[in-house]
Amino acid sequence: MDWFASQLIKWHEIHGRKNLPWQMDITPYRVWLSEIMLQQTQVSTVIPYFEKFLNRFPNIEELAKSDVNEVLGLWSGLGYYARARNIHKTARIIVSEFGSIFPNNLDLLVQLPGIGRSTAGALLSIAMNIPAPILDGNVKRVLTRFHKIKGYPEKAEIKNRLWEVAESHTPDTKFQIYTQAIMDLGATLCSRSAPKCDTCPISSKCGAFKEDDVGTYPGKKPKKPKPIRSARFFVIYDCNGGVLIEQREGGGVWQGLWGAIQRSTE
Repeated sequence: MDWFASQLIKWHEIHGRKNLPWQMDITPYRVWLSEIMLQQTQVSTVIPYFEKFLNRFPNIEELAKSDVNEVLGLWSGLGYYARARNIHKTARIIVSEFGSIFPNNLDLLVQLPGIGRSTAGALLSIAMNIPAPILDGNVKRVLTRFHKIKGYPEKAEIKNRLWEVAESHTPDTKFQIYTQAIMDLGATLCSRSAPKCDTCPISSKCGAFKEDDVGTYPGKKPKKPKPIRSARFFVIYDCNGGVLIEQREGGGVWQGLWGAIQRSTE
């Protein structure tokens, strides 16, 4: 175990979050749901959705046999609805092809809808006792600052470098605690704005902190011109006050959701 990992584990034992709903009664199903819900979403927002979801779908079998529209309904307000469609697809695959048991293999996990390498790593390390690196948004921020890795983290060569660094720091022992610790550090101390460097357990060796350049990392996404799209929405009522709605087809973030009739004017 290197200095970086040992410091994070020591810090987490005292300051880490240990009472979040998905940290209680840890199972692959609960960890998977939380990891998907937490993608680009704050913990405080996710907690009520996670609890509501588990009340309705306490296990993967109940989720798999549900209708996707019910899943989307429970997801309403959480955003990024492709996540909800993917967990429904993945639940059905795991039940039908894996006997309701999550595979404990990275290559198999990343083939499931909505599960990338980082989510698979969290599943393996936290729920299956198998060491594996993770690289979510919080971890990227910690690593880019500590190692002064410049550039947009989603750029291929930068991301590959970050995976190498993430793997080099992941210990062979206490990796469950380490995985939680590095996520917690990014969420609570090494935040995007106003990071609390003075109380950070690794700031003494953090390259960005030593050069007083924390705000430069991680690199920002290159700007692209935003397209202008035109559309018309039709709200059609009948004489009894009923409203005509339709289910959205095709791709896009609102795929499969119900709403007013939309027609492009382009």
